[in-house]
Amino acid sequence: MSSAADDFVIGGQRVGRGERRTIDLPVARLYTHAPLSMPVHLARGRAAGPALFVCAAIHGDELNGAEIIRRLLRHSALGRLRGTLIAVPVVNVHGLVHHSRYLPDRRDLNRSFPGSERGSLAGRLAHLFMTEIVAHCEYGIDLHTGALHRANLPQIRGHLKDERTLELARAFGVPVLLDAQLRDGSLREAAAAEGVRMLLYEGGEALRFDELSIRAGLAGIFNTLRALEMLPSARTRRRAPAKSVVARASSWVRAPESGIVRLVTPLGRRVAQGETLAVIADPFGERVQNVIAPWAGIVIGRSTLPLANEGDALFHIARFRDPQEVEERVSAFQDHYVDDTGGPPLG
Repeated sequence: MSSAADDFVIGGQRVGRGERRTIDLPVARLYTHAPLSMPVHLARGRAAGPALFVCAAIHGDELNGAEIIRRLLRHSALGRLRGTLIAVPVVNVHGLVHHSRYLPDRRDLNRSFPGSERGSLAGRLAHLFMTEIVAHCEYGIDLHTGALHRANLPQIRGHLKDERTLELARAFGVPVLLDAQLRDGSLREAAAAEGVRMLLYEGGEALRFDELSIRAGLAGIFNTLRALEMLPSARTRRRAPAKSVVARASSWVRAPESGIVRLVTPLGRRVAQGETLAVIADPFGERVQNVIAPWAGIVIGRSTLPLANEGDALFHIARFRDPQEVEERVSAFQDHYVDDTGGPPLG
């Protein structure tokens, strides 16, 4: 269904052009019989245009996206919206309540799409999201963070071989883009099957607010809305963050043995092949081993926990044709959003 229609119907509620409304989509009740719902905010411009959904907390412990959406919905720029914006700050309500990545049955919601009306709890929630949200849209932005004890440099992942998706990914305005394969059961895979183009934004870590990642994500959504002509171009041009570069490939460097980890390489740093990324030692300091970069690139993800079992993922390194140029772009990007006068308002 396109937002060109005069009315939009979600959760049985009809929302006309120029209206805004918060709708609670019922999900499974708690053990106590207390009702639980997925909150959805629908903002419709008076003029016709595309329909875009923005969602967060598919993994219930990934909180940055909920804060990004809160700031988005408070912004006065939405008064000039064309088309329809559907904002879902918390998809996995059960997980958020329990500070957990997963649903109560330990299923990963982002491996349960498109779901089933009669399936598991994860399957039913995925089905609800597909039928009530995705089915109405042409575009989507899915907001994520790193997993527990992992931090990610702000980055966009998507099917970048599609020219329109690549165009929107570049417009978002983060320095690192990953052409990521579709994973079985993911929201991106299910949306693609319905012809919905999606960007997946990663930034920060689970159960923590990261101001840089929040600011960059908020600005990126506005940049995307402008690229879709859902908002007019900015009247005054801010100092632009660094341009985006598509990574050639990316891989995790894993702990060669168990021990206490001294992480010496920060996010965004350019590393050379053979460089020491971290040092692992036993509690007595008798056994010490360096974690070595097997290839050159930029650190786009890393563990934040100073403990590791053998084989644990420690550093996510993206490879580029010119890592030095990308490091400079990442540094400019970080400076842009750390500067209080250069980033979007805190809201």
